[in-house]
Amino acid sequence: MGSEWLQEMSYKHVIITEFGGPEVLEVVEENALPEPGAGEARVKILAASATFTDTMVRKGVYYGFKETPPLSPGYDMVGVVDKLGVGVTGLKVGQMVADLTVWGAYTEYMIRPADSLVPVPVGLDPAEAVSMVLSYVTAYQMLHRIAKVKRGQKILAHGAGGAVGTALLELGRLFDLEMYGTASKSKHELVKSLGGIPIDYKSEDFLAKMQAVGGVDAAFDAISGENFKRSFKSLKKGGALVPYGFYNQAMGKGGNVALDYMSVMLWNILPNGRKASFYSIGDLRKKNPEWFKEDLGALFDLLKEGKIKPAIERRMKLEDAAQAHKLIEQAAVKGRIVLMVNE
Repeated sequence: MGSEWLQEMSYKHVIITEFGGPEVLEVVEENALPEPGAGEARVKILAASATFTDTMVRKGVYYGFKETPPLSPGYDMVGVVDKLGVGVTGLKVGQMVADLTVWGAYTEYMIRPADSLVPVPVGLDPAEAVSMVLSYVTAYQMLHRIAKVKRGQKILAHGAGGAVGTALLELGRLFDLEMYGTASKSKHELVKSLGGIPIDYKSEDFLAKMQAVGGVDAAFDAISGENFKRSFKSLKKGGALVPYGFYNQAMGKGGNVALDYMSVMLWNILPNGRKASFYSIGDLRKKNPEWFKEDLGALFDLLKEGKIKPAIERRMKLEDAAQAHKLIEQAAVKGRIVLMVNE
């Protein structure tokens, strides 16, 4: 009886003890479950995404991230409420919930402020549901809250075969958008299957292509540097550039985040008939928490109705986190990877 009881009380999580490569990820066992305080809930995690952003957190290069190791990565999660702290209303033990955690979700159990948890409709697959939280909310908000695209407009999505790129295409297709997406050759079939027109970023000039079709109404770019400039030039009058990441800097390909940021802000001031707005899911959630809940709720409905279906390339175990990070950094994944935790 004793050892079984101990097993029930212990839990595993993945931590990094220092910033670095995938090898710094290690699985650690804790011998007591964390206890929720007032206004908090303990969540038993079912699924957490393994995303490019997690690799940036792991390397210590995620812009604006102030935490220091030891910590667990994990930007989003879906789980079930396991225990409620004092004063929590509106949640029940056993209820499925989701949250944007930014870090900490590579774990079997975690404590969250109860008011940040978003209910997940009964019957959704946890891996598909967790795919909505970071990647799809990002795509949805960039399309509708930032660029404010209208039905039938033209868009350009960079990294169209990745987690956010595939979400942009899927959501754009529901809006009858004419969509162009840069991707490596191996991901062109995926881009086409989601309604996009693929552009090989290695051998084709996306700017020339976009100018040939009269420019786009919106461009979504997480590549940074020179790419931002070319995306901006791809816009038609009245168009919007939405930069939402700094891929090159994260991959150690040079460039300067602050400089990139300043340049983009400058183009915004110049009288060129186009605009640029940086997007950060965390910043927008702080500013408009109700938008986050509303938009995630809308996405859960679309998922439940079968109108969207995230391209999940692999479901891996928590213990495979290092392997998942290697695959992401080699850009070897079409779509996304989900870590399945307490199944």
